Amino acid sequence: MIDKMYPIGNQEFKTVNLLIVDDDDIDATALKRALHKLKLLNPLYRAKDGLEALEILRNGEIPSPYIILLDINMPRMNGLEFLEALRADPELTHAVVFVLTTSKSDEDIMAAYREHVAGYLLKQRMDSDFIQVVSLLDHYWRVIELPTNQP
Repeated sequence: MIDKMYPIGNQEFKTVNLLIVDDDDIDATALKRALHKLKLLNPLYRAKDGLEALEILRNGEIPSPYIILLDINMPRMNGLEFLEALRADPELTHAVVFVLTTSKSDEDIMAAYREHVAGYLLKQRMDSDFIQVVSLLDHYWRVIELPTNQP
């Protein structure tokens, strides 16, 4: 497997693919714009619900490494149902997931962390701090090691 690399200053970083799982076109577009504003040119993929996301992942349409940015409230298969299916699948259980949602429910937060999400971020806070959130994600995937091959 050939790793795509891109230079940042004097260092090179592996390309991290991003899967946005969100049924809201406005939120998905805002996230894409924030990434471009910070000049983050990571390949972006999008699914409008959990079922579509599972299909994309199971078909191998997104090369590793990847990070999933997941909404909770979606039709057909919501984010929590998606997380349960993802963690139950031996081929996908390693995926790194950040939840980006409007749900402040303690029940949703606890359910997401039970499925080992890397972080739970509220979209309301992202209105004023959206660039900071995207910058946090950028620093995260530059610093940590992500799995590049499926088991």
